[in-house]
Amino acid sequence: MTVHFRRLPLRESVALLRRNNVGRMAFAFRNRVDVVPLHYVYSGGWLYGRTSVGPKLLALRHSQWVAFEVDEIDGVFDWRSVVVHGSLYLLDPERPPRDPGARRRAIRLLRRIVPETMAADDPVAFRDVFFRVFADEVTGRAAKASDPQR
Repeated sequence: MTVHFRRLPLRESVALLRRNNVGRMAFAFRNRVDVVPLHYVYSGGWLYGRTSVGPKLLALRHSQWVAFEVDEIDGVFDWRSVVVHGSLYLLDPERPPRDPGARRRAIRLLRRIVPETMAADDPVAFRDVFFRVFADEVTGRAAKASDPQR
């Protein structure tokens, strides 16, 4: 068996981001790096998501730089992975963002994957903090095994 690794072109990386809705966000605060899984929607160069109040928000208020990873794994040597580096912006209704419609856009987009978002039957109503991450840098890699016998 031979394993081939390659960089994903931007269009393939963006396609992977669009067809998935669960990823992991990494962020650093002081001497600690944390990674949290969450659902998201990729649209127009932004990742939109939601979270709940907790220690990660304190960290993210001090440093907006994050990394976000999404993987598709079919086997040990058959996978695709995309990493997004960018700035996280909280869509706080108490603070006017540069884009006043961003929170409404986030809710509309997230309703594509969780239709009850911000409705009475929202399954994760406690996740009431919305954010978006500008995809400043998008890089992808893939591995594929080939059998020389074939």
